[in-house]
Order: sequence, then C-alpha cells, then structure tokens
Amino acid sequence: MTAPIRVLIADDHAIVRNGLVRMVELTDGMEVIAEAGTGIEAVALFRQHQPDVTLMDLRMPELNGVEAIVAIRQEFPNAQIAILTTYDTDEDIFRGLQAGAKGYLLKDSKMSELLDAIRTLHSGHRYIPPAVGAKLAERMSQPQLSDRELEVLRLISAGKTNPEMCNDLCISESTIKFHINNIFTKLGVSDRTQAVVIAIKRGITNL
Repeated sequence: MTAPIRVLIADDHAIVRNGLVRMVELTDGMEVIAEAGTGIEAVALFRQHQPDVTLMDLRMPELNGVEAIVAIRQEFPNAQIAILTTYDTDEDIFRGLQAGAKGYLLKDSKMSELLDAIRTLHSGHRYIPPAVGAKLAERMSQPQLSDRELEVLRLISAGKTNPEMCNDLCISESTIKFHINNIFTKLGVSDRTQAVVIAIKRGITNL
C-alpha cells in the first residue's frame, strides 16, 4: 500500500484548523500528523515531523505565515508548503510565493480544490489557481518598491508627518521627500491619500 500523505496544518483559529483537520483525515491517502496555532509552533512541528505537505495560514501570532515559511525553507529547502488564507491581495500573494510557498489557496476554496492542492504539492508541482496567477503576474509587472520605500509608505499610511518619519527612520527630511517622490512615481499617484488607497488595495498596509 502507498503511504498516506502526511500533512501539517498551521492556523491560529481553532475552529478553522479543526475543520481542516477533519477534512484531511476523512480523505483516503492522507493524514494530519501535527497542528500548529502559531508560526513558531509551525516551525518547531515541521522540524519534528518533516511533513510531506504543510498548509500555512498567513496571519498568525509570534511569527506570521511568511516568516514561518522563510524559517522552514532555510532549514528544509524542499519543503512543500501551501498558503491557505482569507487574503488575496497582490502583496500577500507576492510575499508568500517569494518566501518559497509552492501553492496559494483561499479559505473559501472548495474541498476538492484543497485536496487537489495537497496532492499536487506532494507530487512536486506548484498549485497556483488562475485568479491568483493573474494577480501575481500583475504584481510582477509593477515597479517594485524598495524596502525603505515600503517602510515610508507604511508610515504615511499611519498618518506620520515628514518630521515624524525622519525621527522614526533616523534619516533627513530631504531623504524622506526623495523616497516619497519615488513612491508616488512607482504607484502612479500624485498625493498621499492616493498612495494609501493603493497600499491598502495591494495589501502593503492595513489601517
């Protein structure tokens, strides 16, 4: 007999996690070998059990999903991890796949899609639904903000003034203005309000 696909499920919502566990356990050829409620638990349990496939939520305490994926793949480069989340913004998709996730699923996906994703990852292939792939392609075609520009944009979204940003980032006001101009150009906007709207839509920041 073929050994069952061993699955680790990481989600901080117990009801969601229990539902996923039951769904997998009722499927022939699969078994849940561990459950994690935080990113740190996910990393520790992966190290302990080395599952065939991991389902990872994006928003978790202690370590978020992206940070947990990075930590796991630094130690286990061939880890087969699928993000399972309620978020489908451009930035979430980009950051998750950039971290090394091999699949991206929304929590409102059909049960059959989730199970197909597990089997696909187990076979060594990626699982990227067309809608997610389209958003990723759009995100990749846009000018990339630097890490510093992302920091400035998040501070703008938090309502910080230029002097406050200078203090927070320990840089001069002329440098802040330089970054803001670059942000406006890359996002195709002309003021802070428009920049914040784009940042929220793309998932770069949350209010």
